[in-house]
Amino acid sequence: MKKLALMDDSALIARVLAKRDTNAYGELVKRNQSRLRSFLRALSKDHELADDLAQESFVTAWNKLHTYTGKGSFTGWLSSIAYRTFLQEKRRSTRYREILEEVSINMHERGARSADASGEQLLDLDRFLSMLNEEERGILVLSYGCGLSHREISEAMSLPIGTVKTIIHRGKKRIRKHFEI
Repeated sequence: MKKLALMDDSALIARVLAKRDTNAYGELVKRNQSRLRSFLRALSKDHELADDLAQESFVTAWNKLHTYTGKGSFTGWLSSIAYRTFLQEKRRSTRYREILEEVSINMHERGARSADASGEQLLDLDRFLSMLNEEERGILVLSYGCGLSHREISEAMSLPIGTVKTIIHRGKKRIRKHFEI
């Protein structure tokens, strides 16, 4: 029997489906948890919430693994579950917009203090992402933060591939224009 760490995702998925092998699923979680948490942290701007959403996403994936068809990567499929989980949480939270506005204001204040202190603007990922809407932020994080292809992002976000490319281009253009890069 192969060691789980040496098996590819499709072999692990087959084991989970055939035997409900929790160790095989644990290996899938181990391979994807960091990327998924980073994606959710960029979307939610809340580390604790992102960790909770990641956990919820993995539980949902466990329960729905039988629906994974093998089209596209497991990571892309899992990212689509995480994105839907995030959207459901957003709908449940009446404070979501207030929190985003508060974070955005805090980032701008932090950036202004930093620019005053150092004489240079602090260009960090949070400030770049704060300029984007939720959809743009999610797609750019999946592309650059998680390394997914346009096709995988298209599947994860349920958008046409051309739309994904347009959103990436538009988001990068907005960042460049705002920060004069």
